[in-house]
Amino acid sequence: MEELLNFAQSFGGMMPYVLVFVVLLACGLGLPIPEDITLFVAGMLAYYGKVNVVAMVIVSMAGVLIGDSSIFLLGAKYGSEITKKPFFSKILTPERLDNVKEKLHQHGNKVIFVSRFMPGLRAPTFFCAGSLHLPYKVFLLYDGLAALISVPLIVWVVYHFGHLADQVYNAIRDVEHLIVFAVVAAIAFIAGKWYLHHKKASQP
Repeated sequence: MEELLNFAQSFGGMMPYVLVFVVLLACGLGLPIPEDITLFVAGMLAYYGKVNVVAMVIVSMAGVLIGDSSIFLLGAKYGSEITKKPFFSKILTPERLDNVKEKLHQHGNKVIFVSRFMPGLRAPTFFCAGSLHLPYKVFLLYDGLAALISVPLIVWVVYHFGHLADQVYNAIRDVEHLIVFAVVAAIAFIAGKWYLHHKKASQP
């Protein structure tokens, strides 16, 4: 993370924005760089005055959503064929895809929202959503809502508390885990109520 920050700081003008955008775009396609580290660097660049924080939030959102949309559209257009390519075969393994497809069938579109906070599942989930021909506007709704929570939150918090960088980074990871837990708990609660309601209705 420190190396990426130092590298980004060595540039002036628009280059820090371009670097953050390109890395986030690549993250969406499965590049093994944690997205939250890139967003943390984006916030630190704003903290050090290298970039405008509002502009960086917008650029980060664009990079995240375009990256997510790219893997979704690859799934929609090429399906399982693209998983035979060397790069994608390491990210979109048959085991991961089967696991994600099962979750999508069980829990529906809510899996897209939850997966945005889970790096290991993000690319396979979005790819599967595309290959299952989920309407793009539905995908963008769930993915966009999740991104609206995580992206501005990370960049703004790091921007305001950059002097506590290590503590802020650990806190961000904890908050992301809490969000996932809360969403999963809510889904389980709603599913339980639905099951009990229909079970009761089916009894004579």
